[in-house]
Amino acid sequence: MDILTSYGTILIIIAAAVGFLMAWGIGANDVANAMGTSVGSKALTVKQAIIIAMIFEFAGAYLAGGEVTSTIRKGIIDSSYFIDIPEYLVFGMIASLLAAGLWLAFASYLGWPVSTTHSIIGAIIGFAAVGVGTEAIEWVKVGGIVGSWIVTPAISGVIAYLIFLSAQRLIFDTENPFEQAKKYVPMYMAFAGFVMSLVTIKKGLKHVGLELSTSSGYLIAIGIAVGIGIIGKIVISRLKFNETADKLTHYANVEKVFAVLMIVTACCMAFAHGSNDVANAIGPLAAVVSVVSNGGVIEGKAKLVWWILPLGAIGIVAGLAIFGHRVIATIGKGITHLTPSRGFAAELAAATTVVIASGTGLPISTTQTLVGAVLGVGMARGIAALNLGVVRNIVVSWVVTLPAGAGLSIIFFYIFVSLFTS
Repeated sequence: MDILTSYGTILIIIAAAVGFLMAWGIGANDVANAMGTSVGSKALTVKQAIIIAMIFEFAGAYLAGGEVTSTIRKGIIDSSYFIDIPEYLVFGMIASLLAAGLWLAFASYLGWPVSTTHSIIGAIIGFAAVGVGTEAIEWVKVGGIVGSWIVTPAISGVIAYLIFLSAQRLIFDTENPFEQAKKYVPMYMAFAGFVMSLVTIKKGLKHVGLELSTSSGYLIAIGIAVGIGIIGKIVISRLKFNETADKLTHYANVEKVFAVLMIVTACCMAFAHGSNDVANAIGPLAAVVSVVSNGGVIEGKAKLVWWILPLGAIGIVAGLAIFGHRVIATIGKGITHLTPSRGFAAELAAATTVVIASGTGLPISTTQTLVGAVLGVGMARGIAALNLGVVRNIVVSWVVTLPAGAGLSIIFFYIFVSLFTS
């Protein structure tokens, strides 16, 4: 307790610095979830994607990142074990942020799309195991996270496969693809509007005190979907293209319509991602500030002081601007060749999986969800359409993330303990 009194300000400053590093890593790595498919399908250039993502990620993180955050991210450890040694929780959270931030920077440099959620969870497991013992860890939840490595990419992959196949059958494999697009694309737009509304309602609005009931959320989403479908029908019916043009020209025109859809879905995903995943950086930081400010008292929820959310939001934007292009290239171009219609199928499948996961409580990584969706789109064209070398590297990076975060966290935890208690 004397340690927190004597070194409280220094510990908060260090926590703020490593919290910024973690947010930087989220921006560099995770934002590819929202933008990778848009760039890979050439719906957006890298520069356009980064500018759009910076706006919507910042808006999501700052406007809907939440005023209160869980002290222990995802409830992965039992904080009651730290009641008599609150300084260990402070050291551990700082070590976790530093470990996860460095791992994300390394993975982003190599272009690996890893899970920021799993990075911070692995780090928290590591320090807790050596700080107070393995009994402090909620192993059932850890098992659920490991299981999600298989379940969530599989769900999103199947959904993406079905969406892409339906577009292929209903639009592209017909005599007049553009006429068919006029008929069916408004339906895809309505479905996209429904799913994206639910993503925003479930993962964004609850952070600003607008938590709606399930029925209200679905009614609003249905209303938005119907509106978007009608607007889409009107806009697409006014599009004029040469009816006598060859099929390739028709395909190109249909892809232009899907390209517009992709930009809208990417903006929604970026906002929802910013509102949700900023907690991976600010949760542990808020825990440090809360424990130090309360003289060692550990609370289940930590009220955010005014500077924490802007710090996280700016960190995300900085990481995206500096390093984001590397992971965007892997998601968008490395796994399989994407067109706007394929990218739209992957983006929509990822968003649908996020909604399913939110409703069922399934632990989810947005990175793994989107990679699974891109794989599903590739599989629809046959195994030869996939770059299996890139897929192998991605899967290995997923498996390595938890132990890498844990190992680094243990090292940094011992360093902080020896620095401040010797």
